Amino acid sequence: MQSTDPLASPASSAVIAPPEAIAQATQSRKADHLRACLEDDVQCQQVSSGFDRYRFDHCCLPELDRAAIDPSSQFLGKDLRAPFLISSMTGGTEQAERLNFRLAAAAQRWGFAMGVGSQRVAVERPEVRRTFAVRSVAPDILLFANLGAVQLNHDYGLQQCQELVDWLAADALILHLNPLQEAVQTKGDTNFAGLLDRIADLCDRLPVPVIAKEVGNGISGSMAQKLLAAGVRAIDVAGAGGTSWAKVESVRARDPKQRRLGDTFRDWGLPTVDCLLAVRQVAPEVPLIASGGLRNGLDAAKAIALGANLAGLAIPFLQAAEESPEALDFLCEVLVAELETTMFCTGNRTIADLQTSGRLGRRA
Repeated sequence: MQSTDPLASPASSAVIAPPEAIAQATQSRKADHLRACLEDDVQCQQVSSGFDRYRFDHCCLPELDRAAIDPSSQFLGKDLRAPFLISSMTGGTEQAERLNFRLAAAAQRWGFAMGVGSQRVAVERPEVRRTFAVRSVAPDILLFANLGAVQLNHDYGLQQCQELVDWLAADALILHLNPLQEAVQTKGDTNFAGLLDRIADLCDRLPVPVIAKEVGNGISGSMAQKLLAAGVRAIDVAGAGGTSWAKVESVRARDPKQRRLGDTFRDWGLPTVDCLLAVRQVAPEVPLIASGGLRNGLDAAKAIALGANLAGLAIPFLQAAEESPEALDFLCEVLVAELETTMFCTGNRTIADLQTSGRLGRRA
């Protein structure tokens, strides 16, 4: 009988297990991505995130006790001790399992939010679900499940998205948008036709919020409006200026054409700051994540002052987690200290004060 589910494949509402070779290829790709991010230069070179264009006005007399600074915040109704997101990165391999559990444990200790990497591999290979299952070490964190939006055109529907959320015990689902990465990736999934309607149907039927996220090329104001109209509850602009997934795919490509494509489009995209300002202008109230090239707590403070509610970092967390749990804890401590120092030296006691102070200005 033909399915009436608009999010299901034409043949069935259930995922048909792909051939073992396809599942192995997905897992191998995840291992390649992790290796490239840790071992190769895959950062944007000629485009900046834009945070260097802004400076805070220093306040020589903040009239505050440094100990009274409060960086706590909320996102999607959940309390955070500081507005940091350990951005979606990894899963599906033994190394990824070790890193995910270290990252989740740190998020629990420091009160940060966390997103896991794409869970597609765990649908294709259920035995690797354990590499994502971090609730055992992070029972209280704001946790995001993750799937490529394009998979809604490839046998993934409401049932599969609900399963991803359920077995992760996630608070929301990230749908990542990555047309450039798929175009550069050898045998990438490039059928993005009709996805907005499928996203709208999913948002209407999934009981947890859906977050739309780019992967490093940015979400414009006009695209944010379309996504929000479709029912997306939050936006992660994930702009250009940090890790280039076109370059990541170039590094792992064996096909010379795909390798050259990745090099050509290494610096493609909208700078993070430009996305942040554009989306906030058209959607003043939307919960907004700034990621893409943030490298420290000062960048996070700038992002918040420009309208973000949450500051996402990926590579800094990944590198620290690979080094040791101690290195990861040190990074978390420093990020909070950098944010609090910025707040202190601009006379802002709370995150709400920082967002409305007007202390951040464009450099001359």
